[in-house]
Amino acid sequence: MRSIRPSFTARRGRSALRRTSPLPVVALAAALALTVTACESGKADAGGEATASAAAGGDGKITIPDDIKDKLKEHGIDVDKWKDGAWKNWDKDDWLREAKDYINPIIEGLWNPDRMREAEDPDRSVDDSDLSGDQGVTDPTPKPVDAQAVSPTYHANAPQAGKVLFDTPDGSAVCSATVVKDPANPGKSNMVWTAGHCVHAGKSGGWYRNIAFVPSYNDEAMGTAELESATREEIAPYGVWWADWAKTSDQWIAQGGQTGGDGASYDYAVLHVKPEAGGNGKSLEEMVGSALPVDFNAPAVPDVASIKALGYPAAKPFDGETMYQCQDKPGRLSINASDPTMYRIGCTMTGGSSGGGWVATGSDGKPALVSNTSIGPVQAGWLAGPRLGEGAKDIYDSVSEKYAGQ
Repeated sequence: MRSIRPSFTARRGRSALRRTSPLPVVALAAALALTVTACESGKADAGGEATASAAAGGDGKITIPDDIKDKLKEHGIDVDKWKDGAWKNWDKDDWLREAKDYINPIIEGLWNPDRMREAEDPDRSVDDSDLSGDQGVTDPTPKPVDAQAVSPTYHANAPQAGKVLFDTPDGSAVCSATVVKDPANPGKSNMVWTAGHCVHAGKSGGWYRNIAFVPSYNDEAMGTAELESATREEIAPYGVWWADWAKTSDQWIAQGGQTGGDGASYDYAVLHVKPEAGGNGKSLEEMVGSALPVDFNAPAVPDVASIKALGYPAAKPFDGETMYQCQDKPGRLSINASDPTMYRIGCTMTGGSSGGGWVATGSDGKPALVSNTSIGPVQAGWLAGPRLGEGAKDIYDSVSEKYAGQ
């Protein structure tokens, strides 16, 4: 079984998501696809939800509060040097993991077309024995469902979907994500839903860095040859949106691992984003014209006729440049009897599709996000995603409330 976790850039190095021993209070996120950390393993401190922030000044630029700057300096981190490349230092003592503060200063132009294209799958796998001790309810393995390419333009057919970019100790990585509604700012959401392993390495590491979201990436579904000469505006027609706040679950931080099902039932995260260059005053939802509601009632499998999973698979035979989708009636997957049972569908999408939204008919009869891609097998044939309940809703609500009225 393969973790469908982040995709990495082979040209720039590979890595897998791992948690490191408890590190300083301030957490720094990384952009592009997920990767495995090279830090030493250790026991995670799950004292609180994972969060991070950077304040926006009146000129639209990121400004970091003095108290946060002081905390960074306590650990030998200079913000200006960080923007000049010091973020590439993944020394254990500089790879901050705590859940109390998250900082992701914007580095304009960092996500150029080459870096966006070069984020690839890490090809991480796990043994079948990782699931041998399953308890609880697990349905028979679903038959593979061939992923179908989403018709361009993506903005016309899946306007809420896009890519998450971030940096890891082993290079750039990619995940998928979805624009979701913000209850505190109706019609003006800047919130994005993805997987926890797309923002934080879990028990063996900390926050990834330079985390950014690109809605409708490669909107026209250009081929490889075209992409090599494409402009940033052609690849990212609705801009690059940097995460200025992020939250994932305490359980992911404490349990999540590079391979296997550890923490998978809690493998979700919410980002709050802002445009890299200040934008035109419009929110992300206004820019793309749509956002999905999130259904936290976690409908039981027998009550779900069909689920559609969307994403940008990057591991072979896919290249990460094209959006795909799978549609199937879900079954149940229990990794651990003490954790919530997950949804599972047949799907041949591979790494890079992690974090992509799972859409079903919500309790009001309209499309809603009900899960996200978390894990899948070594030989791609199915995907599993967490059921979203009160824990996920608490994270979602806290991000919404933080930016109420802004």
